Amino acid sequence: MAKPFLSVIIPAYNEAKRLPLTLIDVDKHLSQQEYSYEIIVVNDGSKDATAEIVERFKPLIENLKLIDNKENHGKGAVVRQGMLAARGNWRVFMDADNSTSITEFNKMMPYIDQGHEVIIGSRAVRGAKMNPPQPIYKRLMGRLGNYFIQLMVLKGIKDSQCGFKCFSEEAASRIFPIIKINRWGFDIEALALARAMDYDVKEVPVYWVNDPRTHVSLRSYIQVLGETLKVRWWLWRKAYRLL
Repeated sequence: MAKPFLSVIIPAYNEAKRLPLTLIDVDKHLSQQEYSYEIIVVNDGSKDATAEIVERFKPLIENLKLIDNKENHGKGAVVRQGMLAARGNWRVFMDADNSTSITEFNKMMPYIDQGHEVIIGSRAVRGAKMNPPQPIYKRLMGRLGNYFIQLMVLKGIKDSQCGFKCFSEEAASRIFPIIKINRWGFDIEALALARAMDYDVKEVPVYWVNDPRTHVSLRSYIQVLGETLKVRWWLWRKAYRLL
């Protein structure tokens, strides 16, 4: 296969039930586009049939690939793995539950044409929609967490945690090799590194479906805040070898 225009990376942990519809939706939309694409599912040591599901879909989706990790490493680790294994000029990672459909990539295309190299989906900027709205306690935790993240490393970015982000080939090849965080806080680290490398991070409003079966727990929220402090410390100490 020639070098694709777009690589779609889907990290997956125990997603045998939700992944099939996501793969069908992604391929259905992208097969109607004029550009070429590949879909990379990175299995993060799932204990269910996630990997087997992807193998079954390979005859149906010609450009589908599987990276099958036998042990769990964390979302950050497998997104990094997928980003570096991808071959596309542009690389999007998205959630296996399809909370943000690949159709939202269409909103990013104008900013690609304008020269942006890091474009992120946002649930907090004007024009974004969530269906159904998150419970009040989650919205409150999210807002407080975002204030903290902005204060520490990402001033002006209203939603660093939406699982739908696009990087150019160049940006991905510079940012992801030096990411240190393997769990939930990797988004913050990736965006902080993007800014440290003088990339302008563009937030784009997306339509986001709230799935109550999410793997993100209160413990995960707390872990993200701790990892944010680590990123701030590493930046202060110049611990990154910026390429």
